[in-house]
Amino acid sequence: MTVTLVFLALLMAGFAGWLVSQSVNVRPWVAGPLAAEAVPPERVLRTGRLGLAVFLAVVTSLFALAISAYLMRMEHGADWRALPEPGLLWVNSACLVLASLALQRAWGSAARGGGRELKRSLAVGGALTVLFVAGQLLAWRQLVDAGYYLTANPANAFFMFLTALHAAHLIGGLLVWARLLRRARAGTTTPTQLAEGVGLCALYWHYLLLLWAILFALLLAT
Repeated sequence: MTVTLVFLALLMAGFAGWLVSQSVNVRPWVAGPLAAEAVPPERVLRTGRLGLAVFLAVVTSLFALAISAYLMRMEHGADWRALPEPGLLWVNSACLVLASLALQRAWGSAARGGGRELKRSLAVGGALTVLFVAGQLLAWRQLVDAGYYLTANPANAFFMFLTALHAAHLIGGLLVWARLLRRARAGTTTPTQLAEGVGLCALYWHYLLLLWAILFALLLAT
């Protein structure tokens, strides 16, 4: 348990460092044109990245607490009975990896000016994410059909809770992704704004992929 908590603490510290780096040399009391002259463009605070950094720090804290509760309940619960991991989780994991790669490709395409490749990569990334969430639902259904009910065992309840919490954050990301794809297809966003939006979306997906890797390894190991 200690190793896991230390790792999560380091992960959160990394995001905190990124948050600080985004706000270095930002002087909010300087307004108007003078602010643009006093602060180099590359050091100007980007609201979107700042917001994502704050949100990811909160999410990291939430999952750190959830994983801590999981480990403590497992170690101190005589009624804890590990449940078999559905093989479908490996397929779901592959879908999420491919979704993250697709969004990374969309980010690269957006940096080059966008075009058909951007829209296609965005669409593929979202579709694979929907497949991941649908696969998680199917995995839960398989466990219930096999008799592993939510209230039958603490391990069952924690499995459902952790995977559902992760899926909920992906669904929230899909709402942003849908708006981004619609703007990309409509051409109502400037290339710079579009590239920034796709970049934030890709970073969020990479984070959730890393988070799922931690959860999946934890569930397999216990």
